[in-house]
Amino acid sequence: MSGGSPAIKPLFIHGPSTTARLLLLALVSLTLMTVDHRLDLFEPGRQALSALVHPVRVIASLPATLTERMDENLASRRALIAENQRLKDRQQIFQARLQRFDALEVENIRLRRLLDSSYEIERPVLIAELFRIDLDPFSHLIEIDKGSRQGVYVGQPVIDESGIIGQVDKIGPLSATVRLISDPSHATPVQVNRNGLRGIAVGTGAIDQLTIQSLPRNADIKVGDLVVTSGLGGRFPSGYPVGKVRRISHETGQPFLTIELAPLAALDRARQVLLIGDTPDE
Repeated sequence: MSGGSPAIKPLFIHGPSTTARLLLLALVSLTLMTVDHRLDLFEPGRQALSALVHPVRVIASLPATLTERMDENLASRRALIAENQRLKDRQQIFQARLQRFDALEVENIRLRRLLDSSYEIERPVLIAELFRIDLDPFSHLIEIDKGSRQGVYVGQPVIDESGIIGQVDKIGPLSATVRLISDPSHATPVQVNRNGLRGIAVGTGAIDQLTIQSLPRNADIKVGDLVVTSGLGGRFPSGYPVGKVRRISHETGQPFLTIELAPLAALDRARQVLLIGDTPDE
């Protein structure tokens, strides 16, 4: 069977064992590590490999980097929003305080003017403060915090720093009701300060308007004339400002002028008022 029959392969091939191979690889590795440590033979290769791998590492770390930056931005945004809100709150507090300071300054100016007015009055005066206002078209009344225990009496004149407010209508032990000169039922004897022309100023129910309807057509009165109390009637002392002439009209067939006055006192804004007492000999 020589000639065409195939050669018989050996059943066992003898070579280095696995353990021997591992030992050989370990020995080679230690040798290479020692040589590399002393001579840095593989440093160029490591640097080249590091350069090649760097983009991959950057891309791999990008999600974490973006997440960290987003967290930082969100934290910074929250801090800015919180700080902005704190600043807004403080600004509102300061604005409220400034408004209160402005109100106190205005009130102090008003009190100084009121006290300056009291120095010009030869009669005893009493300062009172308003705590209720009733301004319906048919009755203009205010409540003040002084009453009979403080010497207030019915009919007592009431003024502010600019002019006549009204007179005491009712009293209680610790409070009183004042009827304003703008009340439709109130009449004030007046005279034109320029020439002494006398008349009666009557309330109209409008807080900013009084009228005089008893002067003849040829009366010497002009727009802008100052009208003061005449002292007649025994209620108001003479010479206190009541208002200024704002308009003069005459209806056909009527013998009298219709004169419109603008009150000088702050009838709708007064906070403190002066009550004028009687002189000692009255």
